Amino acid sequence: MEANTKTSKTISLENYGITGATVHYNLSPSALHRITIEKGQGVEASSGALAVNTGEFTGRSPKDRFIVKDDITKDEIWWGDINIPFESDKFDALYDKVVDYLSGKEIFARDCYACADANYKTNIRVINEYPWSNMFVYNMFLRPSEAELENFEPEWTVVNAPGFMADAEVDGTRQHNFAILNFTKKIALVGGTGYTGEIKKGIFSALNFILPVEKNTLPMHCSANLGKDGDTAIFFGLSGTGKTTLSADPKRKLIGDDEHGWTNENTVFNFEGGCYAKAINLTEESEPEIFHAIKKGAILENVIMDENGVVDFTDTSITQNTRVSYPIYHIDNIQVPSIGRNPKNIFFLTADAFGVLPPISKLTPAQAAYHFISGYTAKVAGTEAGVEEPQPSFSACFGAPFMPLHPARYAEMLSKKMQEAGVNVWLVNTGWTGGPYGVGTRIKLKYTRAMIQAVLNGEFGLYNYDDYHIHSVFGVAQPRKCPGVPDTVLSPRATWNDDEAYYKMAFKLTNAFRENFKKFESDASEEVRRGGPQRYAF
Repeated sequence: MEANTKTSKTISLENYGITGATVHYNLSPSALHRITIEKGQGVEASSGALAVNTGEFTGRSPKDRFIVKDDITKDEIWWGDINIPFESDKFDALYDKVVDYLSGKEIFARDCYACADANYKTNIRVINEYPWSNMFVYNMFLRPSEAELENFEPEWTVVNAPGFMADAEVDGTRQHNFAILNFTKKIALVGGTGYTGEIKKGIFSALNFILPVEKNTLPMHCSANLGKDGDTAIFFGLSGTGKTTLSADPKRKLIGDDEHGWTNENTVFNFEGGCYAKAINLTEESEPEIFHAIKKGAILENVIMDENGVVDFTDTSITQNTRVSYPIYHIDNIQVPSIGRNPKNIFFLTADAFGVLPPISKLTPAQAAYHFISGYTAKVAGTEAGVEEPQPSFSACFGAPFMPLHPARYAEMLSKKMQEAGVNVWLVNTGWTGGPYGVGTRIKLKYTRAMIQAVLNGEFGLYNYDDYHIHSVFGVAQPRKCPGVPDTVLSPRATWNDDEAYYKMAFKLTNAFRENFKKFESDASEEVRRGGPQRYAF
């Protein structure tokens, strides 16, 4: 299934300042696959997927993400280490350099759009230096029909030049790579990095500003799926916590795996037309939907293959952040269009490497707001230089690098929508149990799936208050029983077999929560502040 692949339309890029270029417009994925291999920029895996290496950068570079400070943004953006200001004149000068660099080259352009709900549809033109980057755009954004392309008018433009290196001292960047948003000119400028995630996250960041400020709609870094009774489930979480894995449920229709909006009409719509899944340790047994989506039309990033093109998904010699992108129709059970209604359950996913959070717990509205603003997960030893033991990692709204506004604004919108929709919120630990990373074990995926299924089936709701235990440190309500899960697994303390060691580690984590939340306290109500864990010190 390939959409908009036979258009005879051609376009000029001269109005963007790109002159003398050979422009390939809206090529099919199969053509881009072939051209990538012909250029020696990729190889074909045994599955039929295209495998590429993104070069120096195998992940996003948050310190090199900038927003132009102008009349639109100066009083709205939450400026700081996450949203770094960039001067308008510096942007103009750098843009001119980039388009001059692209002039005379072979260029791959594509018209696409974001937001499955027609009321929020945002037309996008993406200009790529590399064919496989353009194939990624086909996979990840929504694909217009041939009729829609006839009169297509782009609202936003992405200019992507991985081979262009900035001169930091002259251009105002931190180093040679950069991702810059300009809301006045509606341009996302990406250079010096081949990591494709920068392309989609640029547009995601723009929508995270536009939707709440201009359309009073909540943008969310989450996955979502739909049950047979029309109930929508939403999964918030940072990379590696299970958003894509847990939303790909054969019993429920997938709405999307990463980026959504929640409207005033109580609908949830996908921003994208594809999925961008982590591929580390991927197996057919544990994640069959994702495994079988890796076929012709998919793009594998930074994986290791043998001489027969067979991928070793356990090999992280290039990066821990191995990835695969594929159009959403590679998943069999999807919602068309990618819109859900009637949200009933929200899951906050965290990979707790300290091994102290319950595998599942129910949150009060205040706790939900606190944990949403906190956005906790953990780094484990070996993932970054110098990380030798678990370290807490907090990313506000479970997506701080893409959130231009103050986290409290998103939290206020979420709290209001949760109350209006009567949504239940659950904190799910997909990380460790029985001890911290290096001592305990990762919570089995089959147990996490069983707990989420119990929520979706309403089985926890059948229990009385006595069937929940209020955690003495974190204050959350953890179920005592769950079908398909041993009772001892539901109690993190019981899995440690060492109360003193467990509580010492739990207090260490709660102190980290409290320390992180200090920067939000002045903008949070007393009720929300009390939604956090109690503070202890050791």
